[in-house]
Amino acid sequence: MKTLPEVASAPAETPSRTDFPAPKYRRILGVDRSQLLFWATIIILALLVLAPVVPTLYQSVMDRPLYEEGGLFTTENFTRLFTEAGFGSVALNTLMFAVMTTVLTLLIAVPMAIVVVRTNIPGRRFFGAAMQWPFFISSLILGFGWITMYGPAGFASVQVKRILGFLPWDLYTIPGMAITEAVALAPIAYVFCSNALRNSDASLEGAAQTVGAGPFRILWSVIIPMLRPPMVYSSVLVFSMSIETLSIPLLYGQPVGITVFATFLYKNGLQSIDPDYGILGAASVIILLVTILLVAVQAKLLKDAKRFVSVRGKATRPRLLDLGWIKWLSVAFITVYVVIGALVPILGLVMRSFTKVFTPLQNPLLSLTMGNYQRIIEFPVYLASIRNSLIVASVGAVLVSVLAVVAVVVSKRSTFRYRKVIEYLALAPQAMPGLIIGIGLFWAFSFLPFNMGSLVQGTIWAIIIGFGLRALPSAFGSISPAVMQIGEELDNAARVNGADWMRMFLRVLAKLLTPAFVAAMVLTFVVMMKEYSPAIFLGSADTNIIGTTMLELWVQGNTGSVAALATIQIAITAAFVGIAGLLMKGKKDA
Repeated sequence: MKTLPEVASAPAETPSRTDFPAPKYRRILGVDRSQLLFWATIIILALLVLAPVVPTLYQSVMDRPLYEEGGLFTTENFTRLFTEAGFGSVALNTLMFAVMTTVLTLLIAVPMAIVVVRTNIPGRRFFGAAMQWPFFISSLILGFGWITMYGPAGFASVQVKRILGFLPWDLYTIPGMAITEAVALAPIAYVFCSNALRNSDASLEGAAQTVGAGPFRILWSVIIPMLRPPMVYSSVLVFSMSIETLSIPLLYGQPVGITVFATFLYKNGLQSIDPDYGILGAASVIILLVTILLVAVQAKLLKDAKRFVSVRGKATRPRLLDLGWIKWLSVAFITVYVVIGALVPILGLVMRSFTKVFTPLQNPLLSLTMGNYQRIIEFPVYLASIRNSLIVASVGAVLVSVLAVVAVVVSKRSTFRYRKVIEYLALAPQAMPGLIIGIGLFWAFSFLPFNMGSLVQGTIWAIIIGFGLRALPSAFGSISPAVMQIGEELDNAARVNGADWMRMFLRVLAKLLTPAFVAAMVLTFVVMMKEYSPAIFLGSADTNIIGTTMLELWVQGNTGSVAALATIQIAITAAFVGIAGLLMKGKKDA
C-alpha cells in the first residue's frame, strides 16, 4: 500500500504577517506620493509668505515703482522717510498708542480672569462667556459703535453734556483710541490668563490656605505670579496688534491729525494722488521688522515659560476664593466692561441702523425707518459687498483649514527633513500686518511677468489669498494641539499593516481630526469675516467687501448705511457661530 509522503502529513505553516504582500501605491513621476505632498506643502507656504515680503523689501531699495523699468538700487528712501516724511512723530504716536493699549488691556483682562476662574462671584459662567463677546466683533465695527454712542455728537455724549455742561472724555485722542482698542483686544488676553488658571494645580492655593493666608494674600503671592507667563505673552501679542491696527486710528486719529504706522501707510498709499512708493516700501520694511522682532520675543518668552509650570502629578479641584463684599465690585467692573464697553455701542449701532436720526434730543422711536437697509438692497454694489464677504469667508475658511491640517500633520507627524520649516512658515504671517500683506501682494501681482498678475489683482481670489494668509496662523494654532493629543501608536499600527504615510494620514489622522478641522473652519470664518485691511489694496470696485464698503460710506457721511452693514455683519457672524456651536455641542476635541 502506497503511503503519502512524510512531508504531506506535516501541519501546514501559517504565513506570518510579513508574508502578505504590502499594498503598492502609484508613484508619480517616479516619486513617492507622500514626498510630493511634503514638497507641495512647503512650496505653497513659502510662496504665500514670501509673496508680500520680497516685493516690499525690493521696493524699499528702488528709486521708482516696481512696475516701471530702469529702476536703480538706493537707500535714499529710508533717509527721506526719517527726515522728510515726519516719520518720527508717527513712530512716537504709535509707541504711545501701543503702550497705552497694552496696559489698559491687561488692567481689564487679568483681574477679570482671576475673579471669574478663581473666586465665587455670582454668574461666573455667564461673565466668562460674556468676556469673549467682543472677539466676534471687528474693531472697525466696535469703533463705529463707540463713535455712535460716545463720540462728540454721540447719543450718550449729548445726554451727558446736557447734564454736566461738558463732556468728560474725548475719543479723538491717543488715550481715547487706546481705550477702545483695549476693549476690542481684552478677550485675547483674558483667554490666555483664564486658560492658564484653569490648567494650573490648585493645591498651591490650598497649601497657602493651610498656613493661614487670606484670599488677597493668595491672589498676590500665588495666583498672580503663576500668571506671569500668559501676561507677558499676551502683552507682546497685544502690543504687536496695536502697532498694525488700522480701524481705530483711522476713525479717531485721522480727523484730528493723529497719525500712526497703519494710517501713515493708508494715507501715503491709497489716499495719495501720487504715492511715493519708495517711502511706502521703506515704512513697510520698518513696520515688518518691528513686528517680526516682537514675535521673536514672544516665542522666546513662551519657550522659557516652563519654569512657571504648576501642574505636577494629580491635580486637585480648585477651592474658589471668597472675596467678601469685594466680589460685588468685581461683578460691577465686569458688567461695566461688557455693557458699557461692548453691549451699549453695538446696540446703539443697531438702533442707528433703524433710525433716520439717533440723538437724545429726539425720541428715536419717532424716527424709525427701514430706509438704511432699503438703500443697501437697492444699490447692487452694497449687496455685492455682502456676497463677496460671504464668499471670501466661506471659501477661505475651507481652503485655509485644509492647508493648516496638512501643514500641522506634516510638521508634527512626518519624517520630512524640513518639517520644522513648514511650521515656521505657517506661523510667520502673524508677524505681517494686514496692510503690509495688502501692499506686498499688490506689488507681487504687479511684478509678475507676462502680465499674469492682472488675472488675480482686483479679483475675489486676491482677497481670499490676502485674508487667508492673515488667518493661517490662527488655523494652524487651532489644529496643532489636537494633533499632539493623538498617540503615535496609531500611525505606527497603520504603517505596520502596509499603509504608506499618505494612506495613514487619510484613513487615520484625517478622521480623528475632523472635529478640530470644523472648529478651525469656524475660527477662520470669523477671522476672515472681520478682516478688511488687505482688501484696501487688493480689492476693486467690483470686489468690495463689507469692511471696505463701510469705510467708503463713513467717509461720505452715510452713517445710517454704515450701521446697517455693520448690523448685517454682526448677524451673519452670530448666526454662523451659533449654528456651528449647536453642531459641535458635546465634541470636546472641537
